[in-house]
Amino acid sequence: MAKLQRRKRRDQAGDEPVAAVSDTLVETPPTDPDPAAGTDHGPVRRTPARRLRLSLAEATPVLLAQAAHPRQALFTGFGLGVAALASDRPLREAAVVAATGLVGQAILGWHNDIVDRDTDARHQTQRKPVAEGRLDVGSAWYAVVLAVLLVIPLSISTGVTAGTWFLGSLAVGLLGNVALRRGRFSWLSWAGQYALFAPYLSFGGWGGGADGSPPEVAMVVLFALLGVGVHFLRSIWGLVADDADGWTYLPLKLGRKLGASRLLVVSATFTGLVLAAMVVVGSTVGLRQ
Repeated sequence: MAKLQRRKRRDQAGDEPVAAVSDTLVETPPTDPDPAAGTDHGPVRRTPARRLRLSLAEATPVLLAQAAHPRQALFTGFGLGVAALASDRPLREAAVVAATGLVGQAILGWHNDIVDRDTDARHQTQRKPVAEGRLDVGSAWYAVVLAVLLVIPLSISTGVTAGTWFLGSLAVGLLGNVALRRGRFSWLSWAGQYALFAPYLSFGGWGGGADGSPPEVAMVVLFALLGVGVHFLRSIWGLVADDADGWTYLPLKLGRKLGASRLLVVSATFTGLVLAAMVVVGSTVGLRQ
């Protein structure tokens, strides 16, 4: 059974103890025993199936998939694809939009793990193959370069104008990985990145010459708010480690006051309400002007 850890700290300004942040118990997933170390009953026998499983777990493609923040990549790609379908785009266009969002988010995930590798290693963050040394930094950079070469034609395949907006959102996300994220304005990069999804969808069509129309202002605002909600949800799992490093971003400030459990509820509720508002506005006003 997994060990339950509870950490208590105080911030640099002498505010409330970060016990408020770490009010929830963090469950550490069980680790696979080292086959060479053995057990109380002798060394672990390496069966062919076990050797195959261990070999696959250390394969570069598997490690790259783990470092790409796969759940967020799938969520982003799926969400953009559904939004494209909801705005009366044909299935082939929605599929390209979903693939573009998936690849773009994978780039951001790899870049984030490269930037944070020292911090992740210091805090022994789980499922971070770059920080653990299982995935070479050069291999991660190589994946980023190849994915960029792929995402450019993908993004402009539904229109040069639309593709430009998507590449702009990707640039904002990459900038957010290295700037603003530690301070109280960390939400700006997330809001900007998601806000640019609206023109990417509204200007999109089929073929590089496709040119739609500008998005509704309300949809741009809702996309920006969705980005803020995703930022809060993503931040919750690293509040304790980020507080120990002296970060001061908004989710951490609220986490000290509410506690991680309440912050999760508030963030999930906020994000859900934004999604509901997007459905209402999209079905009444629409995405495009």
